[in-house]
Amino acid sequence: MEDNYKSGFIAIIGRPNVGKSTFLNRVIGQKIAIMSDKPQTTRNKIQGVLTTHDSQIIFIDTPGIHKPKHRLGDFMVQVAENTLNEVDAVLFMINAKEGYGKGDQFIIDLLAKTKRPVFLIINKIDLIHPDDVFPLIEQYKDKANFQEVIPISALQGNNVNHLLEVLKSHLPEGPQYYPEDQVTDHPERFIITELIREKVLELTREEIPHSITVVMENLEKRDSNAIFIQATIVTERKTQKGILIGKQGSMLKKIGKNARKDIEALLGSKVYLELWVKVKKDWRNKQSQLHEYGFRSDEY
Repeated sequence: MEDNYKSGFIAIIGRPNVGKSTFLNRVIGQKIAIMSDKPQTTRNKIQGVLTTHDSQIIFIDTPGIHKPKHRLGDFMVQVAENTLNEVDAVLFMINAKEGYGKGDQFIIDLLAKTKRPVFLIINKIDLIHPDDVFPLIEQYKDKANFQEVIPISALQGNNVNHLLEVLKSHLPEGPQYYPEDQVTDHPERFIITELIREKVLELTREEIPHSITVVMENLEKRDSNAIFIQATIVTERKTQKGILIGKQGSMLKKIGKNARKDIEALLGSKVYLELWVKVKKDWRNKQSQLHEYGFRSDEY
């Protein structure tokens, strides 16, 4: 490890659907955060670890900040708020195409409470004309004391390397917290359930809102070549269960098939995936269910 090795924690914050997970996956080079064009996809803090010869940056992708509508929502906002106080810098990411919105002011007010340097990241610049970037910068620059404003396209990679260099220059000298081949601090079981949840959101589109979670029931290696996974998709209503299973089980098969491909890529092994669907009425408002499914605000 080099002398003057730098390391630190960077929070990514923004309204739902500004591209935080896309950015994280681009930087880390693997799929560790689920991507969906539905808001509030990310529910827990996901740490992505980028290690180079002279630095280690640990990214924390906070849940998209929004006005909470249920206890799960309260938990998600609490996680994001707490994160701002335990990092070395903050990336406030906005969607170039949408521009300034009401939800941004809520975040800007939160950012005013942090003493950490805050960078304004204008993402999705591939979706607007280059001339439209400057008016956006003008619109935002006086709303908070931004260290720097950096336009990027996380999807296409434009300017992402420049952003990483800027971040590195703001990191303190420090140790390598994680082994260099580790890209996240989440256990594989968590990432597998997230990949299954991503496929549900992708395939059911409008019919299934964010009222589902995925619970790992069993994961075992039965022989040297294959891993057997059993998981349950939990939803709030019987009608949703019908949609998730589909005609003669067709939707559930499709979800399983698409998820299995990503899980095999993650684990580098053949995977047998068995999925069930269960109805747990109003689980997002029940403290005991939230705890059972891993949403514990006391851990933050």
